[in-house]
Amino acid sequence: MSSHPDPIVPEPLTAEAFAPFGDVIEADFARSHLINAGRTRRFHALAEADPGEGGRAILSIFRGTPWPSPVRVEMLERHPLGSQAFVPMQRHAWLVVVAEAPRAQACRAFLARGDQGIQIARGVWHHPLLALQPVHDFLVVDRAGPGDNLEEVRFPDAEHVTIAPV
Repeated sequence: MSSHPDPIVPEPLTAEAFAPFGDVIEADFARSHLINAGRTRRFHALAEADPGEGGRAILSIFRGTPWPSPVRVEMLERHPLGSQAFVPMQRHAWLVVVAEAPRAQACRAFLARGDQGIQIARGVWHHPLLALQPVHDFLVVDRAGPGDNLEEVRFPDAEHVTIAPV
């Protein structure tokens, strides 16, 4: 039996809707200016990495592949010591699932455009990377350093939420 009788329909990813969970990283013209003799537009300070005390910000590439469709969310994770940012390296849409608490009924799904990244704030519950294409690379900024920066919670038997196909 599902915690949600109907699949969750992903909502468009917007800065306002995602604000309780972190930042949307996108080329916002209002936050830009020209540099390099007018040849480059800098979209400035779109998010600020939070490696937490004693940590350092690192860059990695995650290569995602799709989960079976329809996507069943049966677990969530969080990083209590630092933020985690995902920026797609190809212009493919992808899914983001976040929650205010580690329960199926608390999940919200967002459909991110291929030109949108996210930074999940420290301690926010989320599902692991949800690519929609056979291969989708993401530049990831997260924390390295001492301490356990990963908590995972699996939902009780039969509790899950399904994400409507996009």
